[in-house]
Amino acid sequence: MSNTSVKKRIAIFGSTGSIGKQALEVIDANPSAFSVEVLTAHSNDELLIKQALHFKPDIVVIGDDKKYTQVKSALSGQPIKVFAGEKALEEVAAMDIYDMMLAAIVGFAGLRPTLKAIGNGKAIALANKETLVVAGDIVIQKALEHKVPIIPVDSEHSAIFQCLIGETRNRIEKVVLTASGGPFLGKKPNFLVNVKRDHALQHPNWSMGAKITIDSATLMNKGLELIEAKWLFGLQPGQVQVVIHPQSIIHSMVMFEDGSIKAQMGLPDMKLPIQYALGFPRRMANNFPRYDFRKPNTLTFEEPDTRTFRNLLLATEALNKGGNLPCVLNAANEIAVFAFLRNRIGFLDMTDLVERTMQELPFIERPTLEEYFESDGEARNFAASLIKL
Repeated sequence: MSNTSVKKRIAIFGSTGSIGKQALEVIDANPSAFSVEVLTAHSNDELLIKQALHFKPDIVVIGDDKKYTQVKSALSGQPIKVFAGEKALEEVAAMDIYDMMLAAIVGFAGLRPTLKAIGNGKAIALANKETLVVAGDIVIQKALEHKVPIIPVDSEHSAIFQCLIGETRNRIEKVVLTASGGPFLGKKPNFLVNVKRDHALQHPNWSMGAKITIDSATLMNKGLELIEAKWLFGLQPGQVQVVIHPQSIIHSMVMFEDGSIKAQMGLPDMKLPIQYALGFPRRMANNFPRYDFRKPNTLTFEEPDTRTFRNLLLATEALNKGGNLPCVLNAANEIAVFAFLRNRIGFLDMTDLVERTMQELPFIERPTLEEYFESDGEARNFAASLIKL
């Protein structure tokens, strides 16, 4: 796209979630650079309708079939095609009406449409970390085959990606993912036993959706990011480490084999990595707040407390063992978070649920895509069966 007057056509899969909404703000601020061609939502029909009326996409998809008629009638005066159902997500992803997919559907549900987009030769701005956790080998292999760029939107992976620009021939010694530590940094199990959903949903530095906020509180988010980093950047498990950095100013770092470290910094604002991915390879001017070094501020780093936050150990085990174990870890965790958000299990029970599921399910060393789907389903069923009704 050398001609700058050509708008990049964006398909936002998961437009009503936290990332989708912020991406639309970025697009709204840069109308000459982007057009919105596809918007999809799982069940938030009201917001999807609002977004569609404002951005006038070619197609909208509502995942929940029951909401189809509301969306269809609300947009009946518009030249917008309306589809419904999970299958429609894949069908629309395979259409040649966009240049880049922002993959912002939360969880395992984002995997199939993303694979379709890659098969369709479309660039991916990846905000869904579960896709690479569940089937990283297959996704990356497919992207290589179709010569599709995958540009990470996660703040940590965006940071690493930015640090690697211009370093293609230089070997990475290790990558350091920073973690804020979440709302319960420094707390011990006797405190965490009594943590309730509303407390866990209050993140100190980032504004995010419910699933990722809980994952940040349990440190599972960082575990998923370890696995994602391995696939995105072609690393060995031993090359990825986590450090707690409560201020969230350094978003991650890369150490090269000469011992030099590059860090990407900025105020914690998801719109930055979103804008970077959408505009890549061009950085776009904005008027977001800037980090000011003159303010008396100290950046600190500490080791994660994995005895208290055992999710990080479980994820590291899945990272080291590979196969279908990360897929099982992710599926059990999705069920655990779902149950915790509905006050069905306690904060520390989430980790136990994931651990028991990982112990129970049969290990597959080199799964096919079908086997990944089966492992996901079986892990969900087993995890769900552990939750007392």
